[in-house]
Amino acid sequence: MLKTKILHPEILSALGSNGHGAKILIADSNFPFSTCPPPAAKKAFLNFAPGMLKVTEVLKLLIDYIPIEGAIVMMPPDERVQPIYKEFEEMLGTGIPMKKLKRLEFYEEVKSNDTCLVIATGERKRFANILLIIGVVNE
Repeated sequence: MLKTKILHPEILSALGSNGHGAKILIADSNFPFSTCPPPAAKKAFLNFAPGMLKVTEVLKLLIDYIPIEGAIVMMPPDERVQPIYKEFEEMLGTGIPMKKLKRLEFYEEVKSNDTCLVIATGERKRFANILLIIGVVNE
């Protein structure tokens, strides 16, 4: 039994076998997480029920587990800033840039061979997808 905050085997495997520049998608319940990512990306289904787990709950654990170099979020068609973006920015801190892309541009980023892990959540907020770029360990 592990004594870490993350126990999910697919998530631990993906985090342990990828490094600088790899991408991790934490997807809301509307994202096409079975068809959009590259075939080699591992998938972790944490979408047990609507509202369980939330994207921010997963992000909170990953922030403590991996170095994050940057993040990318998906903008709605009207390009309105979504309230969850503020939550993401507060959680990531000022040192991590967060890029905003239109839906199709965001999908292209997710389709990259650099996307190593997709975490499906039950998040009900729309446009609550965040693509994390793994950074380097500075120790």
